[in-house]
Amino acid sequence: MLVVSLPAQEAAGAMLRSDGVGVLVNKNPAPTSIALYRSDLVETEKTAVARIEVAGSSADLNPESMVEFDVGELVLDHGSLSVNTSRGLRVRVGCLTVTPVREAEWTHYEVADVDGKVTVSAQKNDVYIDERSNKVQDTKREEKSRSIVHETEQKTRDEKCGAGVYQPTHGVGGPSAILNTRWAQIGGIGAVGVITCWALCRHEDPISPARPN
Repeated sequence: MLVVSLPAQEAAGAMLRSDGVGVLVNKNPAPTSIALYRSDLVETEKTAVARIEVAGSSADLNPESMVEFDVGELVLDHGSLSVNTSRGLRVRVGCLTVTPVREAEWTHYEVADVDGKVTVSAQKNDVYIDERSNKVQDTKREEKSRSIVHETEQKTRDEKCGAGVYQPTHGVGGPSAILNTRWAQIGGIGAVGVITCWALCRHEDPISPARPN
């Protein structure tokens, strides 16, 4: 049995351990120990806690938390967790990703997502916060910024990262853009000239009821 179960556990990638009360996996009550596969969803109800164990790493989920398991990272939907890792286990929250600076060294950090605010606390060693933001939608370019949380420090970020849609203000799109082009300006000048000439040329032959037939 041991020979058969070990490959199965390795294929799963992680194990979830709890006291079996108030912990759900994919919306179903979880036993005290269960294998986790990619995209499995773990939820802890009030007063319930759980631990995710993966090679070289562990993550303790606090009450009222929801986490999706993925290869190399945990996706935190809401709540909080505490990570201990020597394999660079990441935590992703919305457009933020928290990554240990020294992936091969033991790093302990905590991540909380409450009321749209993400708080990252570095307990042992430093961690990066990578922030993904879509600006300049014209080119579909994705921009990233990185900050660092040093050991014993704490930083807070917005979960949504302000990835607003770029709104151009000059000469891009719409009828006004056509009028802003050089050729349109030349065409406009020409049109004014034609109208002016028509009015002046008609001056020699005015429209008047007094004109003899």
